[in-house]
Amino acid sequence: MTDATCPRRILLAVTGLSPQVVTETLYALAVGAETPWIPTEIHLFTTAEGRRRAELALLSDAPGWFARLRRDYGLPPITFDADHIHCVTDAHGAPLDDIRSPADNERLADWLTEQVRQLTLDESSAIHASIAGGRKTMGFYLGYALSLYGRPQDRLSHVLVNEPFESSWNFFYPTPYSQVIETRDGALADTREARVTLARIPFVRLRDGLDESLLQGRARFSAAVASAQRALQPPELTIDRENQCIRAAGQRVRLPPRELAFYSLFAERLLAGADPLPAPPKDAPDRDWAARFLDQYRRLRDGELDDTERTEQALQRGMDGEYFSTTKSKLHQRLRRALGKAATPYLIDDGGSRPRRYRLTLPREAVRFGRIDTESDPQ
Repeated sequence: MTDATCPRRILLAVTGLSPQVVTETLYALAVGAETPWIPTEIHLFTTAEGRRRAELALLSDAPGWFARLRRDYGLPPITFDADHIHCVTDAHGAPLDDIRSPADNERLADWLTEQVRQLTLDESSAIHASIAGGRKTMGFYLGYALSLYGRPQDRLSHVLVNEPFESSWNFFYPTPYSQVIETRDGALADTREARVTLARIPFVRLRDGLDESLLQGRARFSAAVASAQRALQPPELTIDRENQCIRAAGQRVRLPPRELAFYSLFAERLLAGADPLPAPPKDAPDRDWAARFLDQYRRLRDGELDDTERTEQALQRGMDGEYFSTTKSKLHQRLRRALGKAATPYLIDDGGSRPRRYRLTLPREAVRFGRIDTESDPQ
């Protein structure tokens, strides 16, 4: 399914004091393009003043530029009314007249990110986002939100208008008939001679690197960016036996002694250049496996005699396949819960084919044992 064949096609736009961006972009997509892309609905993101201007200029009976464009070029019905004009609000829910303070920008970023996240949940939809209008920060955040959540069928663009029509309040789209208007410098021009060009903007799609919780639940801009960064950065693992935690993908993660000892075993084998290991048999306890594991466990639990004795007692006949699988599964669950999709390179790999042989596949230079600064590191 391509962007043009999706049953739900959504045009997103940001505007400030120039609602013309909506009709200019719609014209470029639906009329001026070699292969027309006609949205089924339009959503406009703006401020309180931007909403007022858009309603008066685009949706009123007169001048009603949105309806006029559809009539002039015989476009099919497109859902766009006052309910599709969305206004960013302050901390108390009041519409913002402008985006000026750092707090305003933070709210704008979170709000736009959440709007785009929700719209991309519908797999049958395709989004075309225009960053031509509004303050530069509005266009930036809309483009960045699409980079975070955009799918293969989603597109990003900027609309360009030739002189003397650019930034003229009387110009909304090139008309198929002669219509003379006064431009911003007081000159006269015929809108039939206007040229509107759509500049498509390539963007990096980071959606596959986001945690599932950020795809399905409300997302803050900063959290989505941090998740994408974790997935993109080179893997680096530090194991801190003293504080019983690790740092992976920039995150500090506490691990219970059993999982940490298991993980340390594979990390030490990686650093030593040792071969991958088969798991112990399912119903036949393996004493060598128990010895390897207990060596790591004792180093972690030095001084915790009761705890160490209980673990030694549980493995006195050796480690079986169930103990191995359960420990590995719990370790992987904790890593995925803490790191999301960024956990993948930190998991114990089984080789991908039978017979299964287990190892840590991180680069050797990315792994070290040492103390983690627990005061400054997030958990």
